[in-house]
Amino acid sequence: MQTRGPRAARLHKIAPERESIFGPRLRATSVGVLILVTLIAFEAMAVSAALPTAARAVHGLSEFGWAFTGFLVANVVGMVASGQLSDSRGPRLPLVAGLIGFLLGLALSGTATTMAQLVAGRLVQGLGSGLIITAIYVIAGQVYPELLRPALFAATSSAWVVPSLVGPGVSGLLAQHASWRWVFLGLVPFGLIGGALLVPVLRALHRPEVPGRLGSGRRLFWALAVALGIAALEQAGQHPSAAALALGGAGLVVLVVGLRPLLPSGTFRVRPGVSAPVALRGLLAGTFFGVESLIPLSLSVQHGWGATAAGLPLAVSGFSWATGSWWQGRVDDAAQPGRRVILVRAGFLLNAAAAVGMAITAIPASPGWLAYPSWLLAGLGAGLTMTSVSVLLLKYTNDANRGADSAALQLSDATASALTTGLAGVLVAAAARGAIDNTTAFVGLDLAMCAVGLLGALVASRARPA
Repeated sequence: MQTRGPRAARLHKIAPERESIFGPRLRATSVGVLILVTLIAFEAMAVSAALPTAARAVHGLSEFGWAFTGFLVANVVGMVASGQLSDSRGPRLPLVAGLIGFLLGLALSGTATTMAQLVAGRLVQGLGSGLIITAIYVIAGQVYPELLRPALFAATSSAWVVPSLVGPGVSGLLAQHASWRWVFLGLVPFGLIGGALLVPVLRALHRPEVPGRLGSGRRLFWALAVALGIAALEQAGQHPSAAALALGGAGLVVLVVGLRPLLPSGTFRVRPGVSAPVALRGLLAGTFFGVESLIPLSLSVQHGWGATAAGLPLAVSGFSWATGSWWQGRVDDAAQPGRRVILVRAGFLLNAAAAVGMAITAIPASPGWLAYPSWLLAGLGAGLTMTSVSVLLLKYTNDANRGADSAALQLSDATASALTTGLAGVLVAAAARGAIDNTTAFVGLDLAMCAVGLLGALVASRARPA
């Protein structure tokens, strides 16, 4: 029977709200996006287990750190370049270029015969990864209706769970029993499949008519400054000394100066509008990854746990992270406009509570098993907050600045994580020198991260429209 009149108009209006990210129109796009995110997640989680073997095989252990630092520096530049290209020409070019770069980097690393080639491969991988991640955010804003974005981000968060659980183990097994080269080369076919699934939506993407906020040359210059600042902080945190302290101070100055033109105006003040989600993303990432960076070491030193048991809290938190992401995807932002801010605040409070739990766990007289429920809470809170601020960012941004704002979200995450993990490295080094004891180092970091989490909860109410 044909439906006519106002009722038909009402039915037509609400029909898109019943769509799914795996419905006929979006299925190929969603699967392609999830494959690419899973590949990036697997490479991020698995490569650390295979790189020592690879470095020894190509006689490059003395330059081992550059395999990580090079990826990090290129990744930051890729994020900013992708945002600029997406705003001026649409996300098609950065996504295609990023996929080609990522696959080329895998091939370079997997066929490396020298350390220089391995580092070059990691650089190209990092650049491609940064291009892809930001372009995916822009595609989410262009292609997916606002109602479906929470579900999409929940699915992409879940795509990190399996790589976080099995990635290091699979990588180690391949390096030990087959060849470390397959950790890189084995991902190439999956990248081609993911790219092929995105071809239809890439053809349909429109090119923005309004250019981005800054010229590409300026943005790339500041992105390089930020990348070098992060690298300096990482180096100072891993190898503390008087010279490293000076390097870290210089890196911090360069980092702050470089961030200001790359982040939305008002980010450091958590101004309502697009600035607040960017700031909140950094506060949450700093809290979560700062504490997480010392969990295995804390359990090993303070409680004598082996490597498997000490690393297990990090693995199981992936499930609670996915649960939190799934839960926020159930929120109807149109019917419950204030509910997402409540979720953001709840996520910060859960992470603050988890930091306190880890501080208690770091005391040798306390039971070590407290790490498991504590870090499950942290994963749940991260899933609620990380995904919610991504949804809010795309809600508050506009077509002209969607790429730059998406890149800013990633930059905030990477920068805050570098700062807090660098602080962790400084405290551990101080304990190793005997300047402070281990308990003071671990508890001090956890309580500092608790304070950052409470700050995030306090300013979460600013995550509202400008």
